[in-house]
Amino acid sequence: MSLLLFIAIIFLAAGLIQGISGFGSALIAMPLLTLFIDVKTAVPLCILHSVLMTSYLSFKLKDHMEKRKILPLLAGSLPGIYLGVTFLKNVDSDLIKLLLGSLIASYSLYSLAVQPKPRHMHRAWAYLAGFGTGFIGSAFSAGGPPAIIYTTLTGWSKDHIKATLTGFFLVSAVVTAIVHAASGLTNGLVIHYFLTSSVFAFVGVMTGSIFYRRISRDIYVRIILIILCLLGVMMIFTALR
Repeated sequence: MSLLLFIAIIFLAAGLIQGISGFGSALIAMPLLTLFIDVKTAVPLCILHSVLMTSYLSFKLKDHMEKRKILPLLAGSLPGIYLGVTFLKNVDSDLIKLLLGSLIASYSLYSLAVQPKPRHMHRAWAYLAGFGTGFIGSAFSAGGPPAIIYTTLTGWSKDHIKATLTGFFLVSAVVTAIVHAASGLTNGLVIHYFLTSSVFAFVGVMTGSIFYRRISRDIYVRIILIILCLLGVMMIFTALR
């Protein structure tokens, strides 16, 4: 089987996860891609696919997107990104990644077992969740958990949860893609891989969206928590390597 077909199948699976949950494509794609291609090629490739997938989901969920829910997350993420980069330069990132991964995995398992009830969340928590997402994303390349946890606790409908996460991650992916292009990471090889696998990713995210429409809010939140737990485990694994 050719390398291009392997990459296409990987993004088909990644798109399926993204279509169901609104996030998580890199959780599937990155570990598998780095078995075949260099990480400096895999990262910008995943970002381009993230832009593709979140653009499609944003269009599908546009009626459920609200600026007042997305903007606080974005505003909080900006100082978080700056501090995360500074933190990465001065602290043993593997130790913190191990602790964060353990915390995220533990929280997810606890929530799956106890199923905490949704509650009214003060607006300040959105800024804090955005800050944590920006910090973790820039310091450990594993952004998302704080924003994901925040949205699952709000009591919003599953459409509003997914729309808020999608809108937030779309802006983040676009900014990152621009930075990658400006720095030269998004080269001809990355574009070639992207173009040859984009149809598979699109089919995956469309199929995932169909499954998403057939599940209840409770099942959707449980799927989110399972993926979040896997993300925590992945952070632990990469910290111990």
